[in-house]
Amino acid sequence: MKEKHYGAIDGLRTIASVGIVMMHVQANNSYDIPGFVYNTIIPSLTNFVFLFMVISAFGMCIGYYEKILQNKISLTDFYLRRFQKILPFFGVLVILDFLLAPSVNSLYEMFADLTLMFGFLPDAGNISVIGVGWFLGLIFVFYVCFPFFCFLIENRRRAWLAFCVSVLYNVACSVYFQVGRKNILYCACFFLAGGLIYLYRVEISKWNRWIVLGFAAAAVVLYYIIDANTGTQLLVSSVLHIYAMISSGKVLQNRITNFISGISMEIYLSHMIIFRVAEKVKMNSIIGSGWFQYAFTVAVVFIGTGIFAVIVQKVINIFIKKWSIR
Repeated sequence: MKEKHYGAIDGLRTIASVGIVMMHVQANNSYDIPGFVYNTIIPSLTNFVFLFMVISAFGMCIGYYEKILQNKISLTDFYLRRFQKILPFFGVLVILDFLLAPSVNSLYEMFADLTLMFGFLPDAGNISVIGVGWFLGLIFVFYVCFPFFCFLIENRRRAWLAFCVSVLYNVACSVYFQVGRKNILYCACFFLAGGLIYLYRVEISKWNRWIVLGFAAAAVVLYYIIDANTGTQLLVSSVLHIYAMISSGKVLQNRITNFISGISMEIYLSHMIIFRVAEKVKMNSIIGSGWFQYAFTVAVVFIGTGIFAVIVQKVINIFIKKWSIR
């Protein structure tokens, strides 16, 4: 049976991509903008990475859960597809970053990055070559572990047990082991949340979207009232994902969100490179230090990153086709 396409999740990826860019632009400038929105809400958009984890787990289940459990895809094909999807674009960025600032330390980091296995390092979050790449390293660890993940969620009882254990692991990571969101065990509960949503997708499809939207709004308000923690982050990420699953409007599902969603990984990985270029030519300060300048900088970085991602991907595809012919 062919899995249903949840097009509105494209809109969720788009919102998360824009939010991450907004957060990094805010964090890397010193604009004179007071208020709750700029100083609290925008910095909190960094936690969209947890939403990406839920989306990633759900999307992987849509594509591979049944195939893995029923042995309809070989592990060779599965892992080759993961490398082929991620390594070309990321590899170009890593090499470019190294060439711009070569050093012995960068050489070690470039090696680790190019293997895509750096997420297994205890200090992977401290890698400076494509610093935002820590998230990709974490996602690749999830890909490596995905067959085991499918075993954990093979049935609902085991999935709930695994989720409860993962929440306890999250607490232990925070309280005792002193590791955070750049560690796979800390983040396992978010991936398992995506897996649980997949297991209940049929029942969820019958829920009233307006009620779910109300819960999503309440979850966001609760998030800012009691501050960010694993519980509120899980709640917000899961409810937003569920709403996108049952949403049917054009706001989240249209050509623009479909396009941006398709390059969301590339936008995440390369937007800081484009920001540094904009910073060099003073585009981040050309019209002052208020809201107009901030909005202008975000637009320049986001649009520039989209153009950069499309061009690089097209060049990579040309080289891959030529290589395949040979």
